[in-house]
Amino acid sequence: MKILLNLFPFFFFCLPSLTNAEVINSGDNGFVLRDTALLNADAIDIWLALIKPGNWWTDTHTWTGDSRNLSLTPQAGGCFCERIPEDIEADRITLEGSVEHMRVIQAYPERVLRMRGGLGPLQSEPATGVLTIVISEVAEGVRVVWEYVVGGYMRYKSPIIAPAIDNVMKEQFASFTSQFSRVEVLMDTIGEQVEPLPEDESETGLIEPIVSDLPTLEEEIDSLGNK
Repeated sequence: MKILLNLFPFFFFCLPSLTNAEVINSGDNGFVLRDTALLNADAIDIWLALIKPGNWWTDTHTWTGDSRNLSLTPQAGGCFCERIPEDIEADRITLEGSVEHMRVIQAYPERVLRMRGGLGPLQSEPATGVLTIVISEVAEGVRVVWEYVVGGYMRYKSPIIAPAIDNVMKEQFASFTSQFSRVEVLMDTIGEQVEPLPEDESETGLIEPIVSDLPTLEEEIDSLGNK
């Protein structure tokens, strides 16, 4: 376990690219990652699976090497946490510990789960991230949008850390959605919304997406309340 605790942040940098990049915006002050899937399942089943990360989060991206130690309380203020068991191989009495991966800031059953926290190597940085997972019923099935927005000071360069974390997030999203029949992989609608930053703006590191008439993630969430 001690080896895993020391090396966990570096797993982020050692993964090969799993699929095409989903870093939809990046600058000196942060980056945005997004993935989308269309599933053949009921929203309630997707929600119940989502709030049990111990069943789908990959072992290699936990501090203990065992995703069964993960738990999530789907209420505002609830913890997406990991239990660090006692060291049963030690020749003395040891104590349990714990890690907070993220904190729930919005839990709307069958619709939206939003959590705040810096995952992996970001835990040691002032920068933080917000993971928003939106579940919405559409004509073809149930659409799941998974978006992680990171901002704030960090000692890592965005062009290096963003693709690394993207690979890890894509791995978790793929593991989660593999529990259901996937109708098809949707195009990244945010990717269609955001145009490349003009050269003079990109040099400042500011992230200012240019939005088209397509609905934003926040608009999708707002529309759920009207259903």
